[in-house]
Amino acid sequence: MKILGEFREFISRGNVIDLAVGVIIGAAFGKIVSTLVEGVIMPVVGLMTTGVDFSQLKVVLKPANALLKQTEVAIKYGDFINAIVQFVIVGATVFFLVKTVNMLRRLTARQEQAQAAETPPAPTLTEALLMEIRDSLRAQSAKAAQAPKAAQAPKAPSQKRPTSRKSA
Repeated sequence: MKILGEFREFISRGNVIDLAVGVIIGAAFGKIVSTLVEGVIMPVVGLMTTGVDFSQLKVVLKPANALLKQTEVAIKYGDFINAIVQFVIVGATVFFLVKTVNMLRRLTARQEQAQAAETPPAPTLTEALLMEIRDSLRAQSAKAAQAPKAAQAPKAPSQKRPTSRKSA
């Protein structure tokens, strides 16, 4: 039962599900590309090369023998050429897809950097506390600087007479 729970947790992770979706879409995309290459691109290429059907290109090693019910043994290099064209199409498509995603990521990163530059980050709790202490110390030092000045203010000269005391 523990293994089943672990398997359920593994499957429910986002990365595994994303991978499964990618594989399914990739398989469907492969069928689309195969149809595109075999039904659209290669006939046009064959027409441009004097009507050659690439899917029928082969080197026969041993011809078929109907009497002995033996099939033909051949190297079908036309199928290989079709596969290469399919690979190039899939590769180009994936390249442009990745290039577009990277471009969008860079654009998003630039926008985030611009927003970050416009608004300074809020001070952390420690920074806020230190700023409060600094401001409190400045206020205390300003009060202390004003107090001696008030005490040192010039006094009017007093006209007290010296008194002498006589001792008896």
